[in-house]
Amino acid sequence: MRAARAVQLHLTGERTVPGVPEENYWFRRHEAAYRALVPLCADAVVLEAGCGEGYGAKMIAEVAERVIALDYDAECVRHVARAYPAVSPVRGNLAWLPLRDGSVDVVANLQVIEHLWDQHGFLRECLRVLRPGGLLLCTTPNRLTFTPDSDTPLNPYHTRELTAAELSDLLGEAGFAVRSLRGLHHGPGVRRLDDRYGGSIIEAQLDVVMGHLPGAAPWPDDLLADVAALTADDFVIRDEDIDASLDLIAVAVRR
Repeated sequence: MRAARAVQLHLTGERTVPGVPEENYWFRRHEAAYRALVPLCADAVVLEAGCGEGYGAKMIAEVAERVIALDYDAECVRHVARAYPAVSPVRGNLAWLPLRDGSVDVVANLQVIEHLWDQHGFLRECLRVLRPGGLLLCTTPNRLTFTPDSDTPLNPYHTRELTAAELSDLLGEAGFAVRSLRGLHHGPGVRRLDDRYGGSIIEAQLDVVMGHLPGAAPWPDDLLADVAALTADDFVIRDEDIDASLDLIAVAVRR
């Protein structure tokens, strides 16, 4: 499975894909957010702006009337076309969404906005393509826990990370009304892994990845087994302690 996925879609270290044991923590963390938001897409025409590998678009397609899966990366678009026939893949730039005004009911943008240089411009484009009363579903890493004590992202793929207050302000300035803003946290099972691995299962994984150069030791068997066993149910989403959350999950309405 690992080799097959690597052949189908090149692993960049940033794009999360299913079926790779070493990626499973991040995949399940993202999957948990999709599971929470998918019901809002029932019977809707949905644009997933920045679809990546496409697994999220597939989840949305199980309840939506139609899903347009947009990504700038041509390899992603070809992969989605092959792997997920229920989805309509489109190549395009998020700076200018290739859709008509008021043509979709929902825009889903999960773990993408932190990569964009013009976040406000992108949100205005989302506003444009949404019908009145349409929903924007947006998730992004919480800057307070992802890159604490710095306005400069440590992740080289990120341009600007956001706090809950910054995300709320950004949505409001673009013309959206925030319906809900929640945070994703480790559930009891992942917190036990935090304790087992010196306080942070994330740091334990990063220690392996950052040192995993040619000739370096492979993942420790226990760590890999613990990471591979995680499911989306091991993460919780709640209204409380948003500033301590790992990811922010916003639902906003076009005014």
